[in-house]
Parts: sequence; structure tokens; C-alpha cells
Amino acid sequence: MKYVEAQIKEAQDLFRNKLLAMQANGGLTKERYVRFLSMQYHLTKGVQQHFMGIAANSLTGKKKNLRKWLINFAQEEEFHFEIAKADLRELGAEPLSIPFDTQLWWNYFDKIVETTPFVRLGATCVLENIADGSSDILDQMIKDSGYLNPKNLRFLIIHRHGPNLAHGDQILEALEGADLTEQEMADVLLGVDRATTFYMRFAHWIVEGRELR
Repeated sequence: MKYVEAQIKEAQDLFRNKLLAMQANGGLTKERYVRFLSMQYHLTKGVQQHFMGIAANSLTGKKKNLRKWLINFAQEEEFHFEIAKADLRELGAEPLSIPFDTQLWWNYFDKIVETTPFVRLGATCVLENIADGSSDILDQMIKDSGYLNPKNLRFLIIHRHGPNLAHGDQILEALEGADLTEQEMADVLLGVDRATTFYMRFAHWIVEGRELR
């Protein structure tokens, strides 16, 4: 797993640099936060389908502990899109239309998740760990925002993953204990790479309000 962790660290560094640039250019404005929550709303709505599908996939048939974790994870994540929507309503907003890059994410993973499920799990490693190492920047931008409070920060608080919902550590532990083949590990690494590309495009849209050209 050291190669996976090294690639995740690269993703974390890229994301931290993006946050630093945003902090220096207006910080976490209300418009940017609305875009963040809208992206997350569309990214998490229906997410349980992927993980339930991977748990039912014959390719995970002999990985009983991984299957159990996937089912629990799917159930924990299933209604998080509603939390994003509730935070938006606290801001007096509704979810924006699905961003193009988020639609591409769904199109890509819907197509391959059945045949190469470990690519999707590699992507999960990024989603669940990318903000680690940026807590200080996020804390300062929240403090400086002037409009954020516990009523509209629920999604962000939950997904910063305290000890009761440590999904970032859990997905790495679940994969490490799954006795992955060389090809499965290669698929995980591919998923980490793909998700890093996607997430940095998500971040660009959140900051700039337009897709990366």
C-alpha cells in the first residue's frame, strides 16, 4: 500500500496548493461554498450503488471482510447528499445543475465499475483522504468567511472525518487486508490517479465557476 499512500500524498499536496491559492484570492466566498456543496450533492447522490455493486461483484467474492466494509460504507454514505442539500438551504440556495466534470465522473465509473471495481476503490481512497493535511487552511477560511456556522457546515464537518467516521483510514485498511492481486493493486493505483485528475478539476470549477480549459 505504500505506493497508494504516496500517490494520495501527491493528491493532498495538489489540493493544499489549490486551497492556498483560493485563500489568497478571496477565500471561501458564499458563491464558492455553494458550488462546493452542489458538486458534493451530485457526487454523493446514488453513490451507494457503486459500493453495493462492488460488494456483490464476483471479483470480491473471496474478500469477505472487504465486502462487509463496503456494505457498511454504502449505508453510511447513502444519504449524505441530503446533508449537502440541507446546508445549501440554510444558505438560501438549492443545488446547482450537475457540473460537467462531475457528470464525467459518473459516466466514467458507471461504465467500468462492474469489470474493474478496484479502480473505483482506488478513487475512493482519494475522495476520503484528499483534504487531510489541509485542516489549518480550511479552519482559517471558515473563520474568515463571516457566514459559515454549524447549521450550514454539517456536510463539511462530517467529511473531515473525525474518529467516529474515519473513512480515509478505513478504506486503506480494508484494501490492505483484502489480499489484492498484482492486477487489483494496479487498478487501485489507476483509480487514485484518475480521481486526482477529476478532483482537481472539481476544485477548479468550485474556485473559478467554470470548467478547466
